[in-house]
Amino acid sequence: MSRIGKNPVIIPSGVTVEVTGNVVTVKGKLGELSQEIDSITLKVEEGKVVLERPTEAKDHKAKHGLYRALIQNMVQGVSEGFTKELELVGVGYRASNQGQKLDLALGFSHNIVLDLAPEVKIETISEKGKNPIVKLTSHDKQLVGQVAAKIRGFRKPEPYKGKGIKFVGEQLRRKAGKSA
Repeated sequence: MSRIGKNPVIIPSGVTVEVTGNVVTVKGKLGELSQEIDSITLKVEEGKVVLERPTEAKDHKAKHGLYRALIQNMVQGVSEGFTKELELVGVGYRASNQGQKLDLALGFSHNIVLDLAPEVKIETISEKGKNPIVKLTSHDKQLVGQVAAKIRGFRKPEPYKGKGIKFVGEQLRRKAGKSA
């Protein structure tokens, strides 16, 4: 089932991987992440992390690929980091930030103010004639995705005009309006 789990995770220079019991800790220049692992054995050898499953049971096969992907994301996060960009499409939609507070004007009666976790760096780009862009950066892929999904959830893109908050590069399914 899992061919992903069979591939070793290559550790780049400047990144250390430690296994204590069933907790894997990855440290790098951008931060430190840890993940609890059960029923899969881990070996760190010659700049690689190798995962092995005890049996061919369906549960073990699934976790084999899952934990390999999670460790790969942790290693990539602490060495390079992850970035998500959101685009605000709509007349009068604005975004600004004061430190870790994101202020969104999305056509509601009040602005939405969102306090972000300190691990997520935020940047808002507003150019004249272009849609505002909110750029989220962090070493934790899960956290960046979760924050981006929460922001997108405030005003999802609608299918007729495409107004709302969308990911940069996201293809929206558009509908034809009523025909007169």
